[in-house]
Amino acid sequence: MPIADLAPEIAVLLCAVAIVLGALVLPQKRLGLGAAVAIGGFALAIGLAFAERDADRLTFSGVFALDTLSFHARVLIFMTAALSAALSAKWFKTDHRHGEYYAILALSALGAMAMAGAADLLQLLIAVLLSSITGYVLAAFHRGWAPSLEAGMKYFLVGGLANALLTFGVVLTVGVGGATSYDTIDAALVEAPLGAAGLVLIMIGLFYKLGAVPAHAWVPDVAEGAPAPSAAFLTVAPKIGAAIALMRLVSEAADAPVVPLFAALISLATMTLGNLAALAQDDMRRMLGWSSVSQSGYALMAVAAGGASALAEPALTAFMAAYALANLAAFAVVVSLRGRTARKDFAGLFRTRPLEATVLTVALLSLVGIPPLAGFAGKAALFAAALEADLGWLVIAAAANTVLSLAYYLRFIAPMVFQNPGETPHTLGGGARLVQILTTAAVVAAPLAYMAWS
Repeated sequence: MPIADLAPEIAVLLCAVAIVLGALVLPQKRLGLGAAVAIGGFALAIGLAFAERDADRLTFSGVFALDTLSFHARVLIFMTAALSAALSAKWFKTDHRHGEYYAILALSALGAMAMAGAADLLQLLIAVLLSSITGYVLAAFHRGWAPSLEAGMKYFLVGGLANALLTFGVVLTVGVGGATSYDTIDAALVEAPLGAAGLVLIMIGLFYKLGAVPAHAWVPDVAEGAPAPSAAFLTVAPKIGAAIALMRLVSEAADAPVVPLFAALISLATMTLGNLAALAQDDMRRMLGWSSVSQSGYALMAVAAGGASALAEPALTAFMAAYALANLAAFAVVVSLRGRTARKDFAGLFRTRPLEATVLTVALLSLVGIPPLAGFAGKAALFAAALEADLGWLVIAAAANTVLSLAYYLRFIAPMVFQNPGETPHTLGGGARLVQILTTAAVVAAPLAYMAWS
């Protein structure tokens, strides 16, 4: 039955409905139960996804793909949402509206998953809009704090333009191709001027969700101004959905060399701009925002190689998994430190808060790609896929950018080790500590476990 094919998504949707109903009747001091319900729903969805891990078909009249990519997307997106919910309970404890937050988080995760599984342009459009609308709310949830409102407004303004371009792109592509399914996006369509323009506009709309040039401006503001658990989610889950959606689109049009080349050029511009901008940051959250932009550039390497390398799809999922774990670990430290993010706040952290300092160091080194951490395995897979697709020039540029990125990560690691500590910061504990431990263990152990298994 087609309805059973979407059992994980249905579980998350029902979870969101249950949270909304609970928020209507529960007293404020019990609203944190929404986090437990959300985590349970996401865990159930991941379990149901494993039941379909070997599927390879289109469902619901061909609009949703059940395959290896969608399986990995389900696991990564719902895992990200569950860990973000775990970070949220204590962070929002005094917010009388936070019962609704977990439902919005669940709906946003559904939007990201719908992007990843889309095999039809209209579904893709609806998925992007669902992810965007819920994302605006998550970004501006601290409506009484100016940076949060600014983050939500910038996210909305950039999103409004990008989503309009995406809509125009879908209209043009459907007008030329005569259908909405992805299998109509072939070389003939791309070679038609209107078809090529439509596909470029669709890609720009997805670049917005990915946080890539030229629709990246929202990322550092959201990373800095949104509630920290929201920032952790918004800098990971939509990226996974958009990256996989781009992989599907570019692979369909791989016979037209201009499309992979366009993706490769955007990859170069995104990773370079993100790394250069991150060098000037003295705030941890804003640095992580620009770092997120650069990571989007690396992910686009796999997209550019998608039609020419069999390694591209597993490389993309491996890299996004490594990025998700490291980024969530870094934001878990931000949550644990109650939002203390100035570089001076990290002075002597190894002596005052050794757990947080260790987690943050491992996370940042993984984002660089230092062996034997998960980030190294992810980047190595990307480089192999790009080389197989004859994108050696992009690999050289990515390697140079990787060396450059080490400089700004060390700007935050060095004070933790070498500077004298100030007062011992108070920590939030609870879910933040659990997320730190789980993500750091995965970043360290995953590559070692894979090598042992191989």
